[in-house]
Amino acid sequence: MNVDETELPGLGVRKDFITASGRRIGVVEMREGETELFVSTWDDPDTCQASIPLTADEAAALGNLLGGQHIAMRLAEAHKEIPGIATRQFSITADSPFSNQPMGKAQIRTRSGVSIVAIMREGEVVPSPAPDLVLHTGDLLVAVGTQEGLDSAAAILRNG
Repeated sequence: MNVDETELPGLGVRKDFITASGRRIGVVEMREGETELFVSTWDDPDTCQASIPLTADEAAALGNLLGGQHIAMRLAEAHKEIPGIATRQFSITADSPFSNQPMGKAQIRTRSGVSIVAIMREGEVVPSPAPDLVLHTGDLLVAVGTQEGLDSAAAILRNG
């Protein structure tokens, strides 16, 4: 994937790439810290078809969603040859009993047999998170286990 990066004097930096569907998608990182997601045509990067300003929290949430999906897809591909193993993502919502609590308090592995293999937070990956890592609203947990175990893990994270 070739990502083009263009300095925008006085504004910030534009980073974009052309998708397989023939669109140019990217972000503008403003000098003041704001982020703007945009879509344009492949042949004219200055023709903006959509522009969405994002707060720092929104940009982090989008990064988590996209990054978590990428990790889940790679793990699913790696586990394709292992019958009965699946990968799923779980979001920590504000009403989760484990928001602002150490991950170990949920006892996911003990109670469901599922392993949390990574956490996406603010666009960054935390691989192999330790039990003392405190979960925050917006975290995206990437889990591996059986379908039944993953269903159980979802219920634990939702209900305690």
